[in-house]
Amino acid sequence: MSPALLFCILIGYFALLLGVAWATARNADNDSFFIGNKSSNWMLVAFGMVGTTLSGVTFVSVPGAVGADGFGYLQVLIGYVIGYIAVVYLLLPLYYRMKLTSIYHYLEVRLGRRAYQSGAGFFILSRLFGATARLYLVVAVLQSIILDSLGIPFWLTTFVILGMILLYTYQGGVKTIVWTDTLQTSCMLFGLFACAAFLLGQLDLSVPQALAQMQERGLARVFTLDANAPGFWLKQIVAGAFITITMTGMDQEMMQKTISVKTLKDSQKNLLSLTAVLVVVLCSFLFLGGLLYLYAPLAGVSATGDKIFPATVMGHLPAAVQIIFLIALISALFPSADGAITALTSTFCIDILGIQRRSGMSEAARMRLRHHVHLAFALLFLALVMVFKWLNDPSMIGVVLKVAGYTYGPLLGLFAFGMVTTRTLNDRLVPVVTIGAPILCALLEHYQQLVLGSYRLGLELLILNGALVFAGLFAISRRATARPAGGAVAANTPF
Repeated sequence: MSPALLFCILIGYFALLLGVAWATARNADNDSFFIGNKSSNWMLVAFGMVGTTLSGVTFVSVPGAVGADGFGYLQVLIGYVIGYIAVVYLLLPLYYRMKLTSIYHYLEVRLGRRAYQSGAGFFILSRLFGATARLYLVVAVLQSIILDSLGIPFWLTTFVILGMILLYTYQGGVKTIVWTDTLQTSCMLFGLFACAAFLLGQLDLSVPQALAQMQERGLARVFTLDANAPGFWLKQIVAGAFITITMTGMDQEMMQKTISVKTLKDSQKNLLSLTAVLVVVLCSFLFLGGLLYLYAPLAGVSATGDKIFPATVMGHLPAAVQIIFLIALISALFPSADGAITALTSTFCIDILGIQRRSGMSEAARMRLRHHVHLAFALLFLALVMVFKWLNDPSMIGVVLKVAGYTYGPLLGLFAFGMVTTRTLNDRLVPVVTIGAPILCALLEHYQQLVLGSYRLGLELLILNGALVFAGLFAISRRATARPAGGAVAANTPF
């Protein structure tokens, strides 16, 4: 298919997003940007969050990883379900009871100013690196299938895409993203199921027949029984639960949309619905990955990993399927990037700059400052995507999870300490603990063969990091003389 035609489709899709942004961002203010005026429809939020949760990494990397890991990702998915249930019944009631705009304000109320800033700072790091890794992967695919042939350099592609995202999130923020994410999730899921259905037709197989062939070729294996392996089933399930608790329940981007729903009950329905949909969708992505590896030898496709899906579609499937794939890929790109830039802007303005605490600052001045921060994060995204281009890792889902282990671990430790203890902290030493724990984890990972022998660290690095932060906070704490405000958490919290 002509790259020029594909490029026109890309521009048309962006024009549609701008139309949605114009319709939703009229008369938007800072409350609209940060929490959607607390009026978001829970069904729209739940459906749109599917796209944010999955992103381009899932769209390309999860099917690609089937060749090496089979259906092993199901082990992590089981943990995800456990984690979402914990977020629904443990964290959401806390956030609604405290009427939070930024969830890290809980850390200030419970543990002090330095804990609050540390939590916000680690969220900024985690989202910066995680979102830009996801963005890089999809931009790289778009570059290879469309823009290289048009002579457009990678940096310009990234610049233009970030400019697009900036344009449609600049005014409305969360109020706009709730609607654009719904549109984008619909397109992404249509692309997933359409590609899977077409491959089934090409292979002339029913779903049970395809699963039987995947099983014969070792593509459908799920559980890893070697306790020393990074993919050991128990480690994967436990790590999956903690990944969800941290990357959803302690993540401002995900919670910013969730707490934009008016009531706690609707917000809980939002996350439970999201969980059910994610199980179906992630299983479908794994099934699609199996189909790709069944089809690849027949079509002469030699690509593996992240490259097998785009290489198969763009090189061997009809034009209609290529258009569907392109729209789905773009739809997978935008939700993770637009939500991340919006959430980072919110966190930096509220938690670092204290925009809501500046009583002498006018609403217009707050909005100007928020616009400047929003633009600065877009430029920072551009720089970090270029760094990932230089690194060029073959499997970005591994990079995203590794980054999560180092940056969400301190958040896990901070929230856990606040919720399960009533102790008070030496606030000045909190940054030492939260920075020191990831450094210790990095040293342990580097020297793990010497220290751990045949055991290999995997996703449990996140839990270890959080445990080290918890232990460090306990060491610099003292027994409380009175129950802290908002801490441990409140009388009707199950901790």
